[in-house]
Amino acid sequence: MLLSIALILILGLLMGSLCKKLKLPGLLGMLLVGIVTGPFVLNIIDVSILNISDDIRKIALVIILTRAGLSLDIEGLKKIGRPAFMMCFVPASFELLGMLILGTRVLNLSLLEACILGAVLAAVSPAVVVPRMVKLMDEKFGTKEGIPQLILAGASVDDVYVIVLFTTFVNMMKGEGISVLSFVNIPVSIIAGIAIGFLGGILLSLLFNRFELDATVKVITTLCLSFVLVAIENSLTTPLTFSALIAIMFIGVALQKRSPKAVAELTDKYKKLWIPSEVFLFVLVGAKVDISYLKNVGVAAIIVILGALIFRMIGVFVCLLGTRLNSRERLFTMLAYTPKATVQAAIGGIPLSLGMACGDVVLTVAVLAIVLTAPLGAFAIDSTYKRFLKKA
Repeated sequence: MLLSIALILILGLLMGSLCKKLKLPGLLGMLLVGIVTGPFVLNIIDVSILNISDDIRKIALVIILTRAGLSLDIEGLKKIGRPAFMMCFVPASFELLGMLILGTRVLNLSLLEACILGAVLAAVSPAVVVPRMVKLMDEKFGTKEGIPQLILAGASVDDVYVIVLFTTFVNMMKGEGISVLSFVNIPVSIIAGIAIGFLGGILLSLLFNRFELDATVKVITTLCLSFVLVAIENSLTTPLTFSALIAIMFIGVALQKRSPKAVAELTDKYKKLWIPSEVFLFVLVGAKVDISYLKNVGVAAIIVILGALIFRMIGVFVCLLGTRLNSRERLFTMLAYTPKATVQAAIGGIPLSLGMACGDVVLTVAVLAIVLTAPLGAFAIDSTYKRFLKKA
């Protein structure tokens, strides 16, 4: 295990740095390291790490979402209003609609199979989007217009919505029908996540303000609370739950209000924690990509992915109608809302494991979507934000 950890960190950092020197996103190098060293190519990553890769990737997401919450301008988000709410649901719904049209015609899927594929693809990747929006907020690009805040908030809720849809469609395919409570759980889990996050942040602020704690102790305490929330969400078997990832982000928002000194210390520490976390996140996402499925990919799969992305971008455009954003800012927002990675790696193989006829197609298209959109989406963000957005 120790050798595998060393290989992941060293090779991930080296390939990430090399890609950055070539003016490519660093995550592309990390994804390639994961694909090559993973179980489907060289198979040199220890199986014990692969067995806990989902947990390791969730830890990385916890770190970047906490950092996002510490930087999120909630007042600016309130000013955006309607578009921020619409970004949580409309783009994913448009992409799903696009998949219903294209999947049934181009890939010859049934309507329900196209729904399952659309739900797998419709989630934007917080692993790709969130760190870049945090970077934009740090550098003050587009913050006056609320663009990174808008994308950040939408990307965090988008996944909750899509995963509920995916679960519902899979249950329908298995003959279990539609659960109304599943759809009720979408707003409930979001609102409950926000409330629990605020409460957790208030409790932490009381602790930090009352006792003189070292900055490292504050980080450990905040991480432990985040892990507990994730564990509670995973253990819940009730129809109505809460979103732990949204709660984790709003811990940072609450701390902004009540403990500014702690926020400054935590932000600095979390920036350093993100360096190894990013490597683990994208290398392990890459390790889940079975490139052998790409042998079956034809032009049809590429057409479907690109076509669905066009529908998604139209959905983003609809969300931005009536805002004061100029054409460049709208184009940036549309491009920034396209990368796929973490959700596709997590659920892309479920239909195949359940023995569904569309399982091979879903997994193949999910793998191709990661390979195409994660690096291209990251490249689009990194290469355009200084030209398309205004610096506050």
